[in-house]
Amino acid sequence: MSRTKKRFDEVVKKDLQEKFSYENIMLVPKLKKIVISMGIAEATKDKNAVQDCVKELALLSGQKPIFTRAKKSVANFKLREGQAIGLKVTLRKKKMYDFFDRFCNIVAPRIPDFRGFPLKCDGRGSYSLGITEQQIFPEINLDEVKRAQGMNITFVTSAPTDAECFELLKMLGFPFKTAETNNS
Repeated sequence: MSRTKKRFDEVVKKDLQEKFSYENIMLVPKLKKIVISMGIAEATKDKNAVQDCVKELALLSGQKPIFTRAKKSVANFKLREGQAIGLKVTLRKKKMYDFFDRFCNIVAPRIPDFRGFPLKCDGRGSYSLGITEQQIFPEINLDEVKRAQGMNITFVTSAPTDAECFELLKMLGFPFKTAETNNS
């Protein structure tokens, strides 16, 4: 069992139940999935760049990504229906907790000038953030990286409100901005 899952089961569940006074332990919010997506619109012109993106996303997530395709053609963007425009990986269960642990403890501190992630949410209990380059992940070999590629990471929880989502992620060890870093 990963240490994040163990921490959730032993400490976080009880603390959340006390803080939000849930009547039933099953009402306590939990992490449902983590979705990592990467736009590769510029890379579609070069097949090697697409394969590099697929390889890098598979390395950092631990499973093979799927292609997301354009739903309709847009002439101004030189986009054709069915053309691959992105990659996506959905992590659940053990891989999700392992990725969460690595992201919070290893990857986030490697971000240049990192002072914590902002306290804004989507209003439905999920937290999304964007990363500008894949080179902060230790799994990526820096000698093989040809171009910086950004990605979006969404942490989907079963929390009905933002406050519960933030509390869950904060108790699991997610590095949010604190009051001291907001002022400076």
